[in-house]
Formats: sequence, structure tokens, C-alpha cells
Amino acid sequence: MELEKLLYTTYGFNSFRPGQREVIEEVLKGNNVIALLPTGMGKSMCYQLPAHLLPGSVLIVSPLLSLMQDQVAQLKKMGEKSVVAINSFLKPEDKEKIWSSLGQYRFIFISPEMLVQPFVKKQLQRISISLLVADEAHCISQWGFDFRPDYLRIAEIIPLLNNPQVLALTATATSKVTNEIKKYLNMQDPFIYTHPMDRKNLVYDVKRFEEPRQKVEWLKEFVDHFEGPGIIYAGTRNKAQQLAAELTACGVSASFYHGGMEHQDRIFVQQQFQNGELEWVCSTNAFGMGVHIPNIRHVIHFQLPTSIEGYVQEVGRAGRDGKPALASLLYANGDEGLLQSLVMDELPTKREIETVYANHEDAIRLVEQGIVRETALRVITYWQSQLPLEGTLRQMEELQNEKIKQAEKIRKLVNIQGCIRQYISECFEQQLLEKPANCCVNDGIEYSAFQKRAAQKRKESSTSWKDRLNALLPS
Repeated sequence: MELEKLLYTTYGFNSFRPGQREVIEEVLKGNNVIALLPTGMGKSMCYQLPAHLLPGSVLIVSPLLSLMQDQVAQLKKMGEKSVVAINSFLKPEDKEKIWSSLGQYRFIFISPEMLVQPFVKKQLQRISISLLVADEAHCISQWGFDFRPDYLRIAEIIPLLNNPQVLALTATATSKVTNEIKKYLNMQDPFIYTHPMDRKNLVYDVKRFEEPRQKVEWLKEFVDHFEGPGIIYAGTRNKAQQLAAELTACGVSASFYHGGMEHQDRIFVQQQFQNGELEWVCSTNAFGMGVHIPNIRHVIHFQLPTSIEGYVQEVGRAGRDGKPALASLLYANGDEGLLQSLVMDELPTKREIETVYANHEDAIRLVEQGIVRETALRVITYWQSQLPLEGTLRQMEELQNEKIKQAEKIRKLVNIQGCIRQYISECFEQQLLEKPANCCVNDGIEYSAFQKRAAQKRKESSTSWKDRLNALLPS
């Protein structure tokens, strides 16, 4: 069947977005594929359409429960019934139903942590899987900004599933990260599609302040004059909560979101935001994947992100409808200290590594007692299965040096005098061929593009409540 016709009859779209057809054709040829498509370019269609032509099931490994739930909901909204997400929150009776009919599902979503469980592996071996998809594949890379050690174990599963094709999808990856994806998924001579990562409708701004408190005052003034919806990224959980409290106290519709919240509370905030009941979400980088809201107008980094890759991934959540969106990065003197601590906190410490190696049998107890962090334990456990103690210590030292290099790119971004858009493209080894009229703060920003409701707000505030009431209830 002609691909465009299948696209229309199955999902109602008249044409492919840039890059989709190229990737889909390679998948249907039976090739392994690494696809780098910017946020909002429809990466999921690269496996959704082939699933209707390939035999068996498509297994999608996804890093976040919220992301899986959103992808399942999107498919069901498009009329797809044979889809399921396997996670630890399923009721026993639901799990039993899924296992008994597993081979009947066209799309099976699963987390990497669930994928490596012996019982789950055994169930998946019973069915025919034609395509394995590593979604958000940058999580595979130890150099990436969102490393998930269990992603490295996907390669162990592939032979058990009779070596299905592999499709790796991500929005942001340097050549170093792409090589890591290729290596850790054992992809022999994959087809690599790289779309220019620059999004012309995103406008880059940097605001500099003498003191951190000035950033809070600027933020309150900003949300009063510029329309949302928007995401405000904070470096810590406490800061996310503080910013939400500041905005709420000003009468702004805002809430916070971070990984320390209960699962149901996180889902509730995400649903409120998606339904338009919240205008602003103050969050750590835990918020974003699976948030498919096309009209996000602003992404504000209240504190410095730890890498260019993470920054681009996060600002890419704005303006998915193609309309102008503003990415504002706030910097105050002294922010480098927090950046340095955040970079170091991402990795296991020497003490944690040595403690786990010395007490491997009681590793879980170490987490329960607060001696070793849970995320650190996952990283250490993987490398413990691969290397002796000295090897793991060297590995972490290399990673630390790489993280410091990544942080240095962020420092340069804050201080750069030239075009920010061009600098970001160069960080991804891409050439910027043309710049939009509304480009970045160093080339001049036309802020009126983001002030659609500002004039109306000022007009309303200048009119007394009696006048507004009389206008609504004429005599």
C-alpha cells in the first residue's frame, strides 16, 4: 500500500513531516535505524505506521511512566485499540489479562527496568516481536544528560527476542552520543537520519542579574505581562516548590512538579496543565517527556541547565504548534556554584562506589539507610557487572570530566556575544544556514510577539470593577 494512503486511512494525516518518510522506509526495508528528529517532529509515527505493515508486535522501551501513558492515550485517541503499557502500577488481575493475550497487542510499551525482569523476559520470548524501539535513546548514552543505566541492558534482551529490528529515537544527540547508542544497542551499520535540530519559531533570550532575588522579581513581572502556558525549570525540588508558591501568592495559576512527589500527584499536575487548568508549571527536569501540549509559549530556565543537550531538549517543548515561543535563560552572579554541584550530584561518589562494592549483598539496605542514593546504586550496579572497582572508579572519573565540559558549554552560552542560535547548532556539529527575523537576544528580540494578552490585561486593570460589571449587566 502507498505510504501516504496508509497514513491517511490509519491516522488521518495527509502528508509526512520532514524525516518521517525517510525513517519509515528504512524500517520497512528491514534496517536498523537511529533517527534524530527535533521535539515536535513526530518521532512516534516512525514506529506507529510500520507497525501496521510488520508482522508481530512492536516493543517500545520508554523511560518514564508519564511518557508511556501519554503515548498510549494518543494512540487510543487515534482509534488504536491493540496497545498496552506494562508497568509496576498495574493491578494483579490486569497483569494476568495482559500476559494471557500479550501476542495480540500491536504496541507494547515498557520501561527498561521492567524489561530486564526475568519473568517479563520470559513472557516476551513467547511472542513475535518484529521491531524494538528505544524511545528517548539519548538515555542509553553514558555521556548523555539523562543517562539511565538499565537502557544499557536492552542489548542483552535483543537476542532473547530473536533479534528484532531496532529503531532508536531521540530529539538531541551529538556524534558522541549517537556512537554510544550504536555501540550499546549492538547496531551493525545502522541507517542514521539526522534532521537539522534548529527550530525557527523558538527565540532565545538570556537575562542577567546581580543577585538571585532579582530573578524572582523579574519572573513575577514576566508572568503578569506574558501569556502562558509555560514551564519554569528550577535546578532543585525545593526551588521548584518555592517558585510555585511565589507565583501562586501573586494570583498566578501555577503548581510545582518533581520526582519526589507521589506518582498520583505528578499525574494530577500534568493533567491539569494539559487541560489548561494550570498556566505555569515550576519543575525540575523530571517534567517534560510525554507532555504533548502544542501551544506552550514559554520555557524559562530559572537556574542554569547542566548541559546543552538537556537545555535544547527542554526548550524544544515550547512552540510545537509552529507559532513563536520564547526560551528565557536566567543568570545571576554565583549561579556557577549551583551548576557545579548539580553536575557532580548526577554521578555516584567515590564513597558510594566503594561502599556498594564492599557490601554488594546488602546494596538495597544501603539505600534504605540513606548511605547510597537509589539513582547512584543503579549506575554502580551496572558497572559492577562489567568492571572491577578500579575500572568503575576510572569510568566515573571520565564521566565527571565530560560533565564538566558540558557545563562549560552552558557557561559559554550565558556569556556569548554572538548569535545564540548559531552557537547551539555548532554544539551539535550542525551548520546554521539561515536565521529567522526574531532570533535571539544578541540579534534583537521582538517581544511583542509574546504579549498578545498584555494590552487586554492593562485595559481591564485600568477599568473599575463597577464599569466592568455595568458592561456585563447593562440596565
